[in-house]
Amino acid sequence: MSKTGDVDGCVFCEALADAENARLVVYRGETAFIILNMFPYNCGHLMVVPARHIATLGAASPAERVEMIELTSLAEMALGEVYHPQGLNVGMNLGRAAGAGIVDHMHIHVVPRWNGDTNFVSVVGDVRVLPEDLEQSAARLRPVFLRLQATSGEGRS
Repeated sequence: MSKTGDVDGCVFCEALADAENARLVVYRGETAFIILNMFPYNCGHLMVVPARHIATLGAASPAERVEMIELTSLAEMALGEVYHPQGLNVGMNLGRAAGAGIVDHMHIHVVPRWNGDTNFVSVVGDVRVLPEDLEQSAARLRPVFLRLQATSGEGRS
């Protein structure tokens, strides 16, 4: 465990621990935050993550569960404004057997989708092609989250 009580080596805990690792964090709430997926399925692929290192939704406090859903809603609004998706995939993979890439720190995926966005390069070459890099995505999303937060009066950026 690190001095902050987070787990060393956890990408989500490290994202909150220092500025270098926080470059993909686009919004911070009281008990949870929103971060860009380092290996996105589409541009704007976000994850809503509890700040506390917990593995399951059942381990979350009522306040954490409420904020994670509120931030998922905020992510939906921000992605709609920035990327204009035709749909969203929202979900959790709890446990390795369910497909979780990070098993010990739960998170909610929010993935923008468009009709026909299945990318043959992903299927054939096991590679993803995205029209913008993660820093560009973060730069586009952060001001929208700040404005939406100011409008709703919740969170702390």
